[in-house]
Amino acid sequence: MQSLKAFIESVPKAELHLHIEGTLEPGLMMKLSGRNAVSLPYRSVDEIRKAYNFSNLQDFLDVYYQGMSVLLTAEDFYDLTWAYLEKVNAQNVTHVEIFFDPQGHTDRGISFETVLEGITRALDDGARRLGISHRLIMCFLRHLSEEAAFETLDLALPHRGRIEGVGLDSSEVGHPPAKFQRVFEKARSLGFRAVAHAGEEGPPEYVREALDLLRIERIDHGNRAMEDAELVRRIAKSGMALTVCPLSNLRLCVVDDMSRHPLPEMLAAGLRVTVNSDDPSYFGGYLNENFLAIAAARDLSIEDVKTLVLNSYRGSFLSDHEKTQACAAVEAIAADFA
Repeated sequence: MQSLKAFIESVPKAELHLHIEGTLEPGLMMKLSGRNAVSLPYRSVDEIRKAYNFSNLQDFLDVYYQGMSVLLTAEDFYDLTWAYLEKVNAQNVTHVEIFFDPQGHTDRGISFETVLEGITRALDDGARRLGISHRLIMCFLRHLSEEAAFETLDLALPHRGRIEGVGLDSSEVGHPPAKFQRVFEKARSLGFRAVAHAGEEGPPEYVREALDLLRIERIDHGNRAMEDAELVRRIAKSGMALTVCPLSNLRLCVVDDMSRHPLPEMLAAGLRVTVNSDDPSYFGGYLNENFLAIAAARDLSIEDVKTLVLNSYRGSFLSDHEKTQACAAVEAIAADFA
């Protein structure tokens, strides 16, 4: 396990499923609360950590949206994003494709431009100072209306050059992908790429709807697709990536024990599985911690981890040339451990 740990820590990696608001660490939350005079129902960092005790997705989202309340200025969003980039730079992450939830902020009276300016300035600094490439994905909150999603898409249009694609997140059950078919059609017609959360808590049918109706290029989570053999074969044949988040799955009770996480079975079925951290501040670990947790619980090999890392680059929105370069760097490190 020691050599596997060293490999995980040293190999370059990409992260494809990361909610930037979910990187808000308790210390930064308290700092921004004071800076912006925002009252929180917590008196200390320890009290915030104690609140991170979830039994399901909705319990988590309640705390998650409470934490968002401290994010008010472009500088806040810069500090949030920069803190994440510094952390993953130390974990040898070289490429990130991050989600942001504009509706979680515009509904609080924060302008779309304020959110985007802070995040993108930090991402640009990350590329220049840390060598971390990036793509930005704007998510629609699925518990809100189709009309609200269309309004958010309209807000994004003047900034088309900074936003790679659209996604779909928040409470899954009761909010099927079909609800947003027309929004995704318009987004794709405007040149946005498409991904969506499906099959985390929702049934396999939600994954099928995301494929057929939203015409996504990548499945975020997708665990419950494993309940439908025909669907698994279809996804495997397509080569589409799935952005799996082990520690998130454990904390939100998608799996009841990491030793029963389906990731190895997904690999064995030919799925292009990737490992990601989702909302690392809330779920107990960034990218390396997710790799270490699933590797230990499911006895993964260096070859398994190499496959997962290569899948992340190959499933990314990097250019073919960039993918080839990144994969060559992974293979070079793997050769040293062979």
